[in-house]
Amino acid sequence: MAEELNALRDKIDAVDKQLIDLLAARLALVGEVGEVKSRHGLPIYAPDREASMLARRRAEAERLGVPGDLIEDVLRRVMRESYILESTSDKEHHFKCMKPALGKVVIIGGQGQLGRLFGQMFGLSGYRVETLEQGDWPRADEILADAGLVMVAVPIDITCQIIDRLGKLPADCLLVDVTSVKSAPLEHMLAVHQGPVLGLHPMFGPDVASLAKQVIVCCQGRDPAASQWLLDQMTIWGARLQQVEAKAHDEAMTLIQALRHFATFAYGWHLSREQANIDRLLTLSSPIYRLELAMVGRLFAQDPHLYADIILSSPQNLAMIRRYYQNFGEALGLLERGDRDGFIEAFSQVSSFFGEHADEFLRESRTLLAQANDRRHHG
Repeated sequence: MAEELNALRDKIDAVDKQLIDLLAARLALVGEVGEVKSRHGLPIYAPDREASMLARRRAEAERLGVPGDLIEDVLRRVMRESYILESTSDKEHHFKCMKPALGKVVIIGGQGQLGRLFGQMFGLSGYRVETLEQGDWPRADEILADAGLVMVAVPIDITCQIIDRLGKLPADCLLVDVTSVKSAPLEHMLAVHQGPVLGLHPMFGPDVASLAKQVIVCCQGRDPAASQWLLDQMTIWGARLQQVEAKAHDEAMTLIQALRHFATFAYGWHLSREQANIDRLLTLSSPIYRLELAMVGRLFAQDPHLYADIILSSPQNLAMIRRYYQNFGEALGLLERGDRDGFIEAFSQVSSFFGEHADEFLRESRTLLAQANDRRHHG
């Protein structure tokens, strides 16, 4: 039996080697595709092409008895690597430059993590990039002279203070900020600068390997036509742009960021106070709890100053957290009273609120849970 099994395993190993060779060939072709896109100014992410390709591959796989979900999982992982490959290059100008006559790009806080990321992307697009750091303010007029774009990429708590120091920008310079609140920075930019103004909020961390499929929220300030080149440039980088009013953005961020981060912080704080045995929790956990614990743990691997600034950036955040606390208390009251029917009724109300999204999230989460379980090592 062992000899027969080993012979079959050898055949599987040979097929795996063929798969690796095919993947290497595919990635080589992706590199060529990236060069063509770069020359012609095409976005690295083409959603229609991706969707149609996946649909065709699923159909072809199913005709051969291969599960469609399997080939889609494989191809999505391959495409993620492809987007990273298309975003990195040894070439000086990897992305097409949408405004060659812009002048220089100045990033205030360009040595910070997010500032460095945008500096790299502008550099790969052929722009001349300079940074202005805390010790450079005596030379600020010199650095900002002839700037076509000034991007403010500093911590939230000093963003408006920094913007207020920018009263001598060139008239046609595009002034942009990338902080996670939008109303106050936009007001300050519009007050200090009479030229074009745009508010951006990148919905990702500075450690992303590619901007493909990453969301950047755009809040118009003044003269949208003058900032269109920047929107086009970010689209070429692969980003998905979402246009929204500053007030609506800030309202949404109370849930997307402030409440989510605070609830995660509170759960982690509770685990630490309970002196929970994390290794034991991981050993005994279901895939869903392992993912939840990972989401909590990753928060505490990051900068506490950033999350303090996000949560404390707006009075609306505290008001939202207070309402969450009150709702939590009401839900706890159901349990303290042993009100099983009340709990089920509340559960059903929330299910109705989510509607079709609940089933959609259930389907999406199955893929995530399967991937999380695949990565577990059962030694």
